[in-house]
Amino acid sequence: MTLGNKIGVVSGKRISGVDWNDWKWQFRNRIRSMRQLAAIQQRPVASLAPCAPVLRTYPIAITPYYMSLLDPADENDPLRRQCFPDPRELTFSLGGVPDPLAEERDMPVPGLIHRYPDRCLAIVTGTCAVYCRHCNRKRLWRADKPGRTRERLQAMVDQVARTPALREVIISGGDPLLISEPLLDWFLGALRAIPHVEVLRIGSRAPVTLPMRITPELCAMLKRHRPLWFNTQFNHRREITEESTRACEMLLEAGIPVGNQSVLLKGVNDNYDSMRELLYGLERISVRPYYLFQCDPVQGTDHFRAEIWTGMEIMERLWRNISGLCLPRYVLDCPGGRGKIPLQPFSLLPGRENGDQHCFDKTAQMD
Repeated sequence: MTLGNKIGVVSGKRISGVDWNDWKWQFRNRIRSMRQLAAIQQRPVASLAPCAPVLRTYPIAITPYYMSLLDPADENDPLRRQCFPDPRELTFSLGGVPDPLAEERDMPVPGLIHRYPDRCLAIVTGTCAVYCRHCNRKRLWRADKPGRTRERLQAMVDQVARTPALREVIISGGDPLLISEPLLDWFLGALRAIPHVEVLRIGSRAPVTLPMRITPELCAMLKRHRPLWFNTQFNHRREITEESTRACEMLLEAGIPVGNQSVLLKGVNDNYDSMRELLYGLERISVRPYYLFQCDPVQGTDHFRAEIWTGMEIMERLWRNISGLCLPRYVLDCPGGRGKIPLQPFSLLPGRENGDQHCFDKTAQMD
């Protein structure tokens, strides 16, 4: 039985191919409860009982499309780890906080984060197609609403207009592609009308979790607001599917560059082979690897955080073995909102004599 048929049995409705390829149908039929999850997996609800308390703090949302990519026989499936509730989400470390990057502190108006001199980030919704369990904005999930009102977005536009140093605005969330298309069009246009705003950027995981959302109509609308960049988040090679590839192609064909911001996740991509295959896959579909983020110390994500040295070892091997077009920058968002820092190993080169190695350390004192 296909996943579409299983969902049809659970909902009591027949699922057609037209429905499956409709992003609104996918969004309406997200898996939102343990009962649905158990029914679709054809297992007793009691078997998922340890996860039930998690949903009172961190809700679940999985699109049927993304659910179809999971291996139901593998409890450690890297895609499953990203979207299934885990009891360890309620085991908080002393260092874990709801807002580790102090985003709320750096908001001159609600929802607009202004941390760096020349750019700001607008959180236009707290809703996502899939709630990724490693998300650094898990605190927003309980406000699962379609998006901010036009009045709230207008306040952001006014703040940007009052701040001449801002040349770039990043539209994020949640997932900004889940607010109404006319509202997003208006918001982008209002920002574009500000003389000192030169570049817009959208951060969305829709190409990965809800690729049907990338429609010809959406691409035509986004094209009107260029220069506009689009960053998404592929974390594993298996997320690069025919559907996600086509979504990225549509954006590229509209003249919108697509970049990728992966997160280093334990049990998902924290080894050289997994990361290499992901980066090769992105290069093949013309999506530029931009950042590889160290997982932020958010409450409920301790089990996802790989050691920084693990990431540095992976990056050193990648640097030596794959094309520069495939290489992201490995970075850490400093806790407390102090910005990003690059994480990179020393450069080691073999000497010409006796196999000696020379270490280039930019912090070393020069004579």
